[in-house]
Amino acid sequence: MSSDNTTTPPQLAFVSCPDADTARKLGKHLVETRLAACVTVLAGAESIYRWQGKIEIDSECLLLAKLPASDDHFAALRDAVLAKHPYELPEIIAVSCTSALPDYAQWIIDETKLPNT
Repeated sequence: MSSDNTTTPPQLAFVSCPDADTARKLGKHLVETRLAACVTVLAGAESIYRWQGKIEIDSECLLLAKLPASDDHFAALRDAVLAKHPYELPEIIAVSCTSALPDYAQWIIDETKLPNT
């Protein structure tokens, strides 16, 4: 690992899922395909939202995916989530981190490189 303080901080993608099984399968896929270095599944979330003119309240699991700070990487993650997610309109939101432990940020970059790149 590198102690380089110039490593770009990662981004964090939020993806809500209807249940833990869906969240685990999707999270595992994102890590296996190197679209995320790590995915944390937070169970027990409750979402309150307006959908098709009606207020809904649902139990969900939230995925927190750690990935490099690049538009291309987010686009690939977004496309993978859209291909496998059961929701008609899944939450896929990324936020850029303003800072991170440099070695952790480098680990994210290293773990999301495709083989032979």
